[in-house]
Amino acid sequence: LSAGASAPAFLLPESTPARVHAPTPANLRRLAAALRQGKLVAMPTETVYGLAAHALDAEACRAIFQAKRRPANDPLIVHVLDLGHAEELAEFNPAARRLARHFWPGPLTLVLPKKPCVPSIVTSGGPTVAIRVPAHPLARRLLRLAKIPLAAPSANLFGYISPTTAAHVHEGLGARIPHILDGGACAVGVESTVLDMTNPRQPRVLRPGAVTVAELENFLGVKVHCAKARGARSRQLAPGMLERHYSPRTPLVLRRPTSQTPPAGTAIVWLRKPPGQKSMNDIFWLSRRGALAEIARNLYAVLRQADTGGYRQIWVEPLPDGAGGLAAAINDRLRRAAAKR
Repeated sequence: LSAGASAPAFLLPESTPARVHAPTPANLRRLAAALRQGKLVAMPTETVYGLAAHALDAEACRAIFQAKRRPANDPLIVHVLDLGHAEELAEFNPAARRLARHFWPGPLTLVLPKKPCVPSIVTSGGPTVAIRVPAHPLARRLLRLAKIPLAAPSANLFGYISPTTAAHVHEGLGARIPHILDGGACAVGVESTVLDMTNPRQPRVLRPGAVTVAELENFLGVKVHCAKARGARSRQLAPGMLERHYSPRTPLVLRRPTSQTPPAGTAIVWLRKPPGQKSMNDIFWLSRRGALAEIARNLYAVLRQADTGGYRQIWVEPLPDGAGGLAAAINDRLRRAAAKR
């Protein structure tokens, strides 16, 4: 900032932390009004917490990039209340419309040609927009009260482990945003499936999530391809495609259970509680039973816990290949978290 210039409205002084709001009717109305005014609000969704702003206000969306330290070549996902609102922002083909009617509200994001009303900053200058209808009741109430589409990437500093509680948001962005809506822990725990439907004859999963490739193929009746990760310097087609992402600060190593003794200062994250395990020092587990839904729901919280434990490295057990269901999404996040800096 030049001398005498005021600080951007989205940034708070470091001594003034973000206010965490309980989901009362009065607070929801207050936060909806703040969103209409171009301010940032971290909100819960069924996947992870998102940092929301008025999607048709370019300055408000620019504040998202600045608060998260997000590179401008990584586009945002736009959240809307229903298919009708989505069609005001994107060009739907019949197959995409059928998908929306079947899977929305829910953790499926569709990438489609954008309409002129969508600011270029939202799409990183590209011709397509990523759009979805969230299922979380508080996200839906905010959308209904605000009466605007909301751009909302994960509410964390760019590249770090995604937040699944209001406390996670406060730890990472508490000094950089004004408002956090507390909706408890997220039910799914990993980000939405992103599906490129610009060519309905060749749909592509750009990021795996809770809606699986098998479900999409069964519904569409065509082969669904999976896109490869993209380099950090190129324009991303959708969020979550970078080779390294969702990463703890502590180096993370993917390692299946072995008899090998880990080096000193290593945290070990198992898929389920190790049988006969007595001492829990340096041992974390994602599920007592090894259930995929529970593993996904706990993944980011456990990685954060290990990351703040003062360890030199973290060993994480990946899911077996071909485990099905949420396994593809979980392993995708682990591979990106373990990628070299």
